[in-house]
Amino acid sequence: MMLEELREQVWKGNLALPANGLVAWTGGNLSAITADRELIVIKPSGMLYTDMTPADMVVVDSTGRVVDGDRGPSSDTASHLAIYAGREDVGSVVHTHSRYATAFAAVGKPIPCCLTAIADEFGGPVPCGGYAQIGSDAIGRELLAAIGDSPAVLMRQHGVFTIGSTINKALQAAVMVEDVAHTVFAAMQLGQIEELPAAEIAANHDRYTNRYGTINASTGVSR
Repeated sequence: MMLEELREQVWKGNLALPANGLVAWTGGNLSAITADRELIVIKPSGMLYTDMTPADMVVVDSTGRVVDGDRGPSSDTASHLAIYAGREDVGSVVHTHSRYATAFAAVGKPIPCCLTAIADEFGGPVPCGGYAQIGSDAIGRELLAAIGDSPAVLMRQHGVFTIGSTINKALQAAVMVEDVAHTVFAAMQLGQIEELPAAEIAANHDRYTNRYGTINASTGVSR
């Protein structure tokens, strides 16, 4: 993929954050890494989403040095770089302070796996990592230690990070973690929640990951 094409995709991905109610004002960011894993394209720091264009996206190398762009990169750039360095399967990273998921982060609690939708998307509880200071690779290192097999993690007293092999996958995780956090919060106001048994979590995640949206070869019916 040409760098300019990736720049446009990162711009569109960033615009999806306010469109889905995941960020406020200039908060949050999305990045993606090039196929050769030498450069990342990331949202500029402190810029309103409504003012951004593809040309405003900042290109940095693996050390965080700006190699193309007229603006400063996101203050979370070092966190993104640490994630890419530690997980070669990750092609895109999203960071938000989405309201309900961040409420769980504020109190240092994971989102429990009490719904089939959580089992489907995340394969278990959405984990909560420890507190780490903004501006260095500390958040990225803590994320790598805490996230496990989930595409999303809450960072204590900070917010939400999601990862994916593509921009769409990372965005999907960001949208879904806020959606389930909202539902679980509401459920907690009604009464005691009950987590799904491990076998049910595994079965639902397997179905969703490996068969959902596919066609049964023998019957031609979507599963």
